[in-house]
This record gives sequence, C-alpha cells and structure tokens, in this order.
Amino acid sequence: MRIPSRRRPRATLAMAAAGTLLAPLLSGCWAGAGGTGSGGDSINVLMVNNPQMTELQKLTAAHFTKETGIKVNFTVLPENDVRDKISQDFANQAGQYDVATLSNYEIPIYARNGWLHEMNTYVAKDPAYDEQDVLKPMRQSLTGVDGKLYGQPFYGESSFLMYRKDVFAAKGLTMPAHPTWQQIAGLAARVDGARPGMKGVCLRGLPGWGELMAPLTTVVNTFGGTWFDKSWKARLDSPEFEKATNFYVDLVRAHGESGAAQSGFAECLNDMTQGKVAMWYDATSAAGLLEAANSPVKGKLGYAPAPVVKTGSSGWLYTWAWGIQKASRNPDKAWKFVSWASGKGYEQLVGRTSGWSNVPAGKRASTYTNADYRTSAAAFQEMTREAIEGARPNDPGVQPRPAPGIQFVGIPEFTDLGTKVSQEISAAIAGRQSVASALKTSQALAEKISKEYEGR
Repeated sequence: MRIPSRRRPRATLAMAAAGTLLAPLLSGCWAGAGGTGSGGDSINVLMVNNPQMTELQKLTAAHFTKETGIKVNFTVLPENDVRDKISQDFANQAGQYDVATLSNYEIPIYARNGWLHEMNTYVAKDPAYDEQDVLKPMRQSLTGVDGKLYGQPFYGESSFLMYRKDVFAAKGLTMPAHPTWQQIAGLAARVDGARPGMKGVCLRGLPGWGELMAPLTTVVNTFGGTWFDKSWKARLDSPEFEKATNFYVDLVRAHGESGAAQSGFAECLNDMTQGKVAMWYDATSAAGLLEAANSPVKGKLGYAPAPVVKTGSSGWLYTWAWGIQKASRNPDKAWKFVSWASGKGYEQLVGRTSGWSNVPAGKRASTYTNADYRTSAAAFQEMTREAIEGARPNDPGVQPRPAPGIQFVGIPEFTDLGTKVSQEISAAIAGRQSVASALKTSQALAEKISKEYEGR
C-alpha cells in the first residue's frame, strides 16, 4: 500500500479501531516494561487484545522464550487504547516498546516518518522465514514508499457475509453465490424473526473509523461513492454516498441487531455466536472463531462473498502486523520474535495446541495448502483466500482515488475524520438525526481535508 507524500502526520494522532478483531478487556495486562525500554535478554511488546494475540501471549514463554532465551514483556490493551499508546511511543521514538501491533493503515505512514525499522535486511538473512510465502497483497500493504518492508503480518483478512444455513434451509431460502446488497436486504427481511429473538442481519454501528466506517465504506465503494475524488474534492454529499449510507442505516434499523448504534465487531460476534442474528457482514477472520470447537454455531454457517452493487468485488483488506520501533535497543531480538510470531512454525504450534481453525491465517500461501488447515477450515478457507487476493486497495470503487485504501483513506487525517463522520452516522442509526443531516456535517468536515490536499 502506498501513501501519498502530502503532509507529515501529526505525532499525537489517536489511531482508533481499524476494522477488525476486538475482544473484551483483559484484566491482566503486562509486567516488566517500565518506562525505560527493554534491555538484556528481554523485549517489550505492545499489542491489541484480540483472541489470536492473547493466545500468542499464552504460548510465548513455553515456546519462544524456551527456544531463544528472550523474555517477552507484553502490554495488552483494547484496540483504541493500544493505538493511542503506540502512536505516542513511536512518534516520540521513546523506545519503551520494541515491537507493536500495527495495521496496513499505519505502517506506510509510520515508515515514511522514520518511526519503524526496515525488515528487508532481516528477511535476507533469514531464508527460513520464507518471505515469498507471505501473500502478495499483504507484502504490498506493509511496504513503504521506498519499497522496503516495514511490517510482517500476524494474520490477514478481507470481509465476507456469514449466514445461518440451517435458518435459511428452514425458511426455504438460498444464498446467491455472489449476492448483491439489495438481495441481502430482501433476505434480511425474510429471516428477521425466523427464531425467537433473532434479527435478520448484524452490521456495525459503533462509532469508530475502523468500526462502523469499515463496513460502511465498502458499501459506499460498491454503490459508486467515494470519500474524495482524484482531485481531492470531498464527495460525502454525492448521490452515491448518500444512497449507500441511507441503505446501510435503513437496513440495520429495520432488520439489524438490538442496540446497533453501540454494536461493533465484538458485539456482532457475540450476537452471531448466540443465535441472535441470521446474517453478519464483517471480517473473514471471524469465521475461525465461529467454527471453533466450542462454538455453538460450528457447522451451521455458510459463507458468501462481500455483497456488491456496481463493482465486481467489495471486500476490504486488513492485517494486524508486527512493526519494530526504529528506536528499539534490541532490534535483532525483536526480529526473532517477529519472525517466530509470523512464521510457519507458529501456525503449526497453534494448530497442534488450539486447533487448526484458530490458526492466525490470511497471510501465508502455505496455510492454504496445509491438509490439516484445509480440513478444519473447509467451510471458509477458500473463500477467505479468494477475498484477500481479490482485494483492490488502489482501485476499490468505480472512479480513480487520490490515496489507497478500501475501508479507509490512506492519509493520516483519516483517523480523526473517519471517527467524527462515524459519530454522525451512528447517531442516524440511533434515530437521533437524519442521514441527510449526518452527511451535511460530515461533508463540511471532509472539505477541511480537501483544502489541505487540493492542488498538491
């Protein structure tokens, strides 16, 4: 992913939730990092508290530390909090954390600012890591404007539609092989109330540039809208953007989950797991959780590509990846951790200890040729890979874009802009204002960004 060289990002940008896996706040976070950075045979790692990450935390001491002698001090925080802390530490090059979880949104921006350690040198010296096995869209999205790698993916994802096969069968319904959003709206109406307390669909309504705005922006793209045209003119007041937003808000208000305005990834995951919704459009990485051995809906789900209107595909592209701070005093030890946590061996470890459906997939081609994984993830693995490889971050809509990104605009200002716009639209979902009013305010916010970029 390429970020245009326009303005340097503000050092204190609060990086809010970016489109993917959230878990309830953990009670125990970390030990040993202090405020002076790591040293000796230890490194400090700051990471998001999603389920795959917390699984890694449990496995590290008994495997990575035992093999290398390197102790890892983890700080584990919810997504919004971890982004704030990372941006502060890396922007100031404080060196408190050697490694942090960053997404394909931040890494090109951080790399351009000189906040990250390049990884090409390590990859060249570590052929066993097998960089070419990493899926091409992931490699590209973690590359800086200088062509160097600045991150390694822990897992990758796109987005697709998940639905209850048993509920559809009971109602005599069939999910189209390549559904449109209009078809999904019709199906949502027919399965709404199919079982006591069950709603038709779950769509994120929780404010956040990576919460509500992640799925909604993919809907905007396929309806023919865009945040900015190729000349950086703000287009949130365009008929296409308004039509897409009205569609999304109307669908979730009519047939969506209870409390939609406060529902993000975690809430929709719970609703789907507990049988409260019949469909859910969200991250492909959710499928491994829904198909886990202890999931009450294991084996009951079907999967379909992200719904479309005017585009051939509409799924997003996202990865939680590892970045090494440029100011780290232990970059070599940090790389050993990164290569372990993103390597083939770690996937084998998770497959043996937690089951192959829990493997942090979506990043390596070899995962999709592994017989154990293919068997365990048979319901969703092929569609996940197709979605990732079919993602088009540089051309996600029907018109040229001034910056890369499918579910976001790849500029530093988008964290603030996207979050503010999401608050307006979430208020429309809650019934506190109209979509027209929400987009009028949002257009004015986007026009401020336009003035900074137009003509450059």
